[in-house]
Amino acid sequence: MNITLLAINTKYVHSSLAVWAVASGIAVHAQQAHAVSVIEATINQDYAEIAQRVIAQQPDVLGISAYIWNAHMLPQLIAQLRRHLPNLIIVLGGPEVACNEQHWQNQGADHVIQGPGEQQFAALLDTLEQENSATCRGGNFAARSPQKYTGPYSDAYFSALAGRIAYIETSRGCPFRCSYCLSGNQKLEFVPLALAKEQITKLTQSGTRTIKFVDRTFNANTQRACDIWTHVLSLNSNCCFHFEVAADLFDEQSLALLAAAAPARIQLEIGLQSFHSPTLSAVQRKTNLEQAEKNIRRLVAADNIHVHVDLIAGLPQETLATFEQGFNRAYALGAHKLQLGFLKLLHGSELRDQAQELGLVYAKEPPYEIVRSPWMSESDLAWLKTAENALQHTYNQSRFLRTLRYVLAVSQLSPLQLFHGMGSAAPHHATALEHYATQLYAYFRALPNVEDEPLRDHMLCDMLSMTKGQSMPAFLKCYDKKRKQVLHHANAALARNICACEVAVLSDGRGVYVDSRKQNPITGLYLLEFC
Repeated sequence: MNITLLAINTKYVHSSLAVWAVASGIAVHAQQAHAVSVIEATINQDYAEIAQRVIAQQPDVLGISAYIWNAHMLPQLIAQLRRHLPNLIIVLGGPEVACNEQHWQNQGADHVIQGPGEQQFAALLDTLEQENSATCRGGNFAARSPQKYTGPYSDAYFSALAGRIAYIETSRGCPFRCSYCLSGNQKLEFVPLALAKEQITKLTQSGTRTIKFVDRTFNANTQRACDIWTHVLSLNSNCCFHFEVAADLFDEQSLALLAAAAPARIQLEIGLQSFHSPTLSAVQRKTNLEQAEKNIRRLVAADNIHVHVDLIAGLPQETLATFEQGFNRAYALGAHKLQLGFLKLLHGSELRDQAQELGLVYAKEPPYEIVRSPWMSESDLAWLKTAENALQHTYNQSRFLRTLRYVLAVSQLSPLQLFHGMGSAAPHHATALEHYATQLYAYFRALPNVEDEPLRDHMLCDMLSMTKGQSMPAFLKCYDKKRKQVLHHANAALARNICACEVAVLSDGRGVYVDSRKQNPITGLYLLEFC
């Protein structure tokens, strides 16, 4: 049969692991050979445009990988395909549909794959070859005995990757049972270590710059994690490797290995989720918070790894007051990114099943985000959304870091209070940086104990290190004779001529200039020199 597998990613730079894994599974497990093509689209494309790409392949069977980010497009896409390909067999798989089978059959899917699809999709194709498809709708097709697994990385995959972000799965499932997550329902299984290393090596030779491990808790097995980190660090590669880890599971061997990594070779995403113990108990999350904090501080202090920490707002037992305490505690760790996310009640999660009992109200459409709870009102969550807007467009993009340190030190505001104030006074909705900086300046200078000259100096330095002085707002510009002297000094010190916008004069008369050939590999900020 002619098979098309469709992935709809969030951005072009992302690639899909699922459809290529299924394509590999068909080649390994199906009893007959099939012609398999893969289409990767994005949610920014119109569903009709995506439909036309599928129609051009004239498939007998279409498999679609469904997630909360693309589910809203699928009903219209399926309807469009039905009009042009009335005999097409449509198969859906992925976490968005696996626990919501009846809904998606009502939306026009012929079959829903539940669980890992590499073998099940192949089994479905065998059944379709042998029987009338009308007699086997909606089947949950059991996997056969395991055969040799080669992974998703075919020649066609590497050709299609084209330098985009690559994804790899070296383990599936999770040893933990967090009630808001789906992975804890799966037994933890590992790809053979030798195969995992082989795949990693191939990916580093593919032209990609970033390789993300989708393992839910990469360091659940610390020795295996160390084996893979050792391999990663031994490779002659400029790729950046991204891992999702549990901070409290690091041992001395892990921390020593990571401390020896080249700058920016490793990114770590750490899901703390909450610092409120009753909340962690309510969602069955087990974390040694004190050990996690200690390890995160050590990772940040090493100054060679991009550390990303996650918190989730809206979990049971978490009030706005306790969340603020946890946020401020997390902010103090100094991670390079602090993600303020909002609880999503996913199909198949234990917490969604408990939602009515617990009084959790959530949106009925994807991504099923929390609306209110007995512990957080709609206005509480809106308040946090305002803070998140400012957090995302400043701290999490390494913007205005000097200014934030100064304002927090003198204003006596907590970090979360400051970000909420910024989000209220200067909401960022595709705002030009020059205008955004002007709005922030007006907000900051009105705060208690904030003085104009230090504030201006910090924002001036931030803009220089962020943009090399480009898009400098009017209130930061100066054109006096001292600035010309600074430019002359900078040209001599750097042994090259630099742009006049790359130099400035501070309120105390000191000059500052950008060495644009030196960037912090973790933050991306340009090095500043003072004279």
